[in-house]
Amino acid sequence: MSSSSAKDQPGTSRDTFEDFYTEVKEIEKRDSVLTPTQQIDRLLRPGSTYFNLNPFEVLQIEPEAEVADIKKRYRTLSILVHPDKNHDNQERAQMAFDIVSRSWKILENELTRKKCLDVYEEAKGRTDHMIAEKRKKLKKEGRPTEPIPEDDPAKYKHAIYVMVMKLFADMERRRQKLDQRDQEERKRKRETEIEEEERVKADREWQQNFEESRQSRVNSWHDFQSGAGKSKKTKKQKHMTGMMVPPKFKPETR
Repeated sequence: MSSSSAKDQPGTSRDTFEDFYTEVKEIEKRDSVLTPTQQIDRLLRPGSTYFNLNPFEVLQIEPEAEVADIKKRYRTLSILVHPDKNHDNQERAQMAFDIVSRSWKILENELTRKKCLDVYEEAKGRTDHMIAEKRKKLKKEGRPTEPIPEDDPAKYKHAIYVMVMKLFADMERRRQKLDQRDQEERKRKRETEIEEEERVKADREWQQNFEESRQSRVNSWHDFQSGAGKSKKTKKQKHMTGMMVPPKFKPETR
């Protein structure tokens, strides 16, 4: 599920994201009962990468909901977007169904659900800190009683949701970075293993060739030794023969 839109990337500016978030929420509020086609469009709309990182957002349920209620919501939504129920749009329906199923798998697991809830807690903490900083600034400027947008409960909740999406995006970036690092490490490890395998193979082939040529080298050495021995024996025989033959008699001349 990728889109050429810049909104699809976790690095989008805060203002752009907030505008987009507000627009989507208004659409969802207007279409309180979404049809299968509307649900598929919601899950695959431009910028959905942001929202689909949050399983509670995908299933359109509050994080405080019980697991049983989350499961009911999952079943309802999965039926709406199931490919078998959307014959005229099966490819996109399958993509939407996969998103819904993945979100349920995250939330049905106690450990991964807790991680998601921790994101909400952190988002609330950061939002409260941001509000405190705004009030501190107003007080410093001599306007301590001036209201801020987050005094409105709806806008306060909106601010938390914006922070939630930002934190989920940050988590996804870290996950991708770790995956890339892990892939590079596995690649380096495999390259090292291949080099070692090639070295061992070369050593084995050299040893095999050495063993196969051993007898040939031994035979060559024996032939050389045998030839050298015969040569020495012949020379010795010639020398002894020369010593045993008396010199020829030469008649004395007058």
